[in-house]
Amino acid sequence: MTDPQPPFVRRSDADGVATVTLDRGDRLNPLSLGMLDALSAEIGRLREDASVRVVVLAGAGKHFCAGHDLAEMRARPDEASQRDLFDVCRQMMLGLLRLPQPVIARVHGAAVAAGCQLVATCDLAVASERATFALPGVKSGIFCTTPGVAVARNVPRKRAMELLLTGDPVDARTAAEWGLVNRVVPAEKLDEEVLLLARKIASHSPEVVRLGKRLFYSQVERAIEPAYAEASEGMVCNLLMDDAAEGIDAFLSRRPPTWKGLGAKA
Repeated sequence: MTDPQPPFVRRSDADGVATVTLDRGDRLNPLSLGMLDALSAEIGRLREDASVRVVVLAGAGKHFCAGHDLAEMRARPDEASQRDLFDVCRQMMLGLLRLPQPVIARVHGAAVAAGCQLVATCDLAVASERATFALPGVKSGIFCTTPGVAVARNVPRKRAMELLLTGDPVDARTAAEWGLVNRVVPAEKLDEEVLLLARKIASHSPEVVRLGKRLFYSQVERAIEPAYAEASEGMVCNLLMDDAAEGIDAFLSRRPPTWKGLGAKA
């Protein structure tokens, strides 16, 4: 009798921070159908877990994520299978974007093709100095069109096209200059910096942060006038929350706030 296949992802929770790790490090954590299904299932669980304030997305082994599983793609070359793969991937990426909690990508090695898309889809990204980023599909006859959707919403268009048309990798410092990651730190400081950022976000009202994330992504794709209209309505809803009253009172009284929203306490 063979041992059951280990889970594609593993999760650990501490102090309101859930760390979800792609756990196929021996294969560079490819986004196979199994991995995509596992990520989607975990995103569903996180969505319903009010105790989680921040999510960290990490990769096991030497690299973050090598993108789609090319061997699996070649083994299923028919049109229906290809459509299924990209439908599943799209839904997972949208699920990550719509997750109420902020998501931080912890990038310690290569983030390639759909792996780079995964970084771009996260709300924030902290990278090791050893990290690299690439959309190399063009070199193998596959233009990275779907990764380009997320990447082009992080970096200027000409930078995105450079990644897409050359397929060449950029280092972590360049990725930070272009806007793909928030900060770059020494490899030995990566976990410390990710946790510091996660805990800082987790110290704020979870109800307010969830509202703010949803409104940000809703308004940012709109024209300026409807964006302001939606944002203004969002501010009104925010100010009617108990946590807004508590936050203002705490500021005026020069004391730390005690958040009430979603039942969790920092």
